Amino acid sequence: MKKLLFAIAFICTLTIQAQDNSEFKTQTIEFIQLTGTADAFNNAISQIGAMVPADKKEAYTKEANGTLDDLYSKLADVYMKEFTEEDINELVVFYKTDLGKKLASKQTQLVQSGMAIGQTWGMELSQIAGKYAN
Repeated sequence: MKKLLFAIAFICTLTIQAQDNSEFKTQTIEFIQLTGTADAFNNAISQIGAMVPADKKEAYTKEANGTLDDLYSKLADVYMKEFTEEDINELVVFYKTDLGKKLASKQTQLVQSGMAIGQTWGMELSQIAGKYAN
């Protein structure tokens, strides 16, 4: 009887943790979407879909959009390893502010500009290293 009660208590605990984890994941996905990532994914779907003929575009878009839930879920798992539920809640609050919305709208542009600067810097470092390689 004790084993049965222990098993029931254990199952109840797992169920509660799964529900908490589900809420955490939902909040994390909301955060990811608020950061402007959703726009980036939609742009990627459009850009990659540019090669799809017009008569198949609707089917492509539907199937491509169908991959987003799994993608968001996997990204949420990554964020959930690095941030606590409280962290994610605070980030969601921030990204709902005017400043957070502005940051989200500029994120893609900032990343692209940063990558260009990083590439230029990397070439500069390669030249410096080349000077000392001989």
